[in-house]
Amino acid sequence: MKPLLELVPIALFFIVYQFDGTTVSWSDWNYTFDGIFSATAVLIGSSIAILLGSALVTREWDKRQVWTVAALIVFGGATLVLRDETFIQWKPSVFNWGLALVFGLSGVMSQKTICERMLGSQIHLPKVIWRRMNWLWTGNFFVVGTLNIFVAYQFSEATWVSYKLYSAIGFTVALIALTALIIGPHLSDDEPEHARNAPSHLE
Repeated sequence: MKPLLELVPIALFFIVYQFDGTTVSWSDWNYTFDGIFSATAVLIGSSIAILLGSALVTREWDKRQVWTVAALIVFGGATLVLRDETFIQWKPSVFNWGLALVFGLSGVMSQKTICERMLGSQIHLPKVIWRRMNWLWTGNFFVVGTLNIFVAYQFSEATWVSYKLYSAIGFTVALIALTALIIGPHLSDDEPEHARNAPSHLE
């Protein structure tokens, strides 16, 4: 459920972008949608709302989600203040490359990978499976970051906005499925399936 919920801000980002140039009025109030800038503002606001809502429900802060929103505020805020879409376009790449680096280093410099630290209290897996899952997530983050910046520079802004939505859905589903394939055979019948905790790509 959490990965799907985290896709909501990206969907809103895509929808608001489609209203570029449209003016809405309410009494004496008027607002004209300003393309990627309006979309970025909605992306930031909805991401913060979901983070706060999740914290109220679970009574804990998801560290990855907190860092995701923090990065979004920095890069998205720069886009809004400087009126430059480059910052919001670079955010997914910088953030995912950062995750790839952290996950990758944990696989070679620590007895416990990030994946095991995140889920080890919920499921029991052999060390080799934890490392296999960790490398899967590392590769996923690297590929996501690389493809994002490639599309941003090789295609139009509108194409990148569409790619942002559909790639987020596609990569999230693919990562959940591949994670399930890796850990599924090693789960006992009485253990819950936690592959659904695979991270979504909140960009």
